[in-house]
Amino acid sequence: MKDWKSRLRDTLEPMLAKEDPRPDISAYKDMPLCIFLYDPASEFELRQELSLLTTRLEQRGKRIIRVSLMDCMREALANAGVSPEALVENEVMLGHNGHQTVAQTIHQVLSEYAPLDQLVLSKVPDNADPHRDILWITRAGALYPCYRTSTLIEHFQSKLDIPGVLFYPGEIVPPAGLSFMGVHDAEHNYRAKVL
Repeated sequence: MKDWKSRLRDTLEPMLAKEDPRPDISAYKDMPLCIFLYDPASEFELRQELSLLTTRLEQRGKRIIRVSLMDCMREALANAGVSPEALVENEVMLGHNGHQTVAQTIHQVLSEYAPLDQLVLSKVPDNADPHRDILWITRAGALYPCYRTSTLIEHFQSKLDIPGVLFYPGEIVPPAGLSFMGVHDAEHNYRAKVL
């Protein structure tokens, strides 16, 4: 697989610049979303490149709807009445098992009390146009180790009308698995196209 910068410029950008990117982004009409894979160590560099790509696409009449999963997680925790300070206190208080308990708490909030997919989709304007608007889901690394992006993508099926890209920090594990952050065991059930 080519390096992420080449894939961003030579594969993703021309695809998103098309009048209707959805057929190229996914083979599934009920989920026009692809996964853009990059090395987790390149997070800050990717953010810079995405700012430049946003400008280039906007000059072509596109509108980028950028949704940070970190911001969504913060919002979900606040809506559930869970403060970051309380999470840290619990982790310290529980000692050895604290980290695992906090991760389970965050997973439960994002799965049940303030579902992450609903939060992400709530950021898409009602008047979104699939020929103009593109959803970018960023900061997925913030979910580690609490929530798997494969779960998020599954929940988008039949709910997302505009083309979308999940920027995924991880690596490919042959033959067709993705390892979140290069640490999690590989998931092999992603339906989305991986770029």
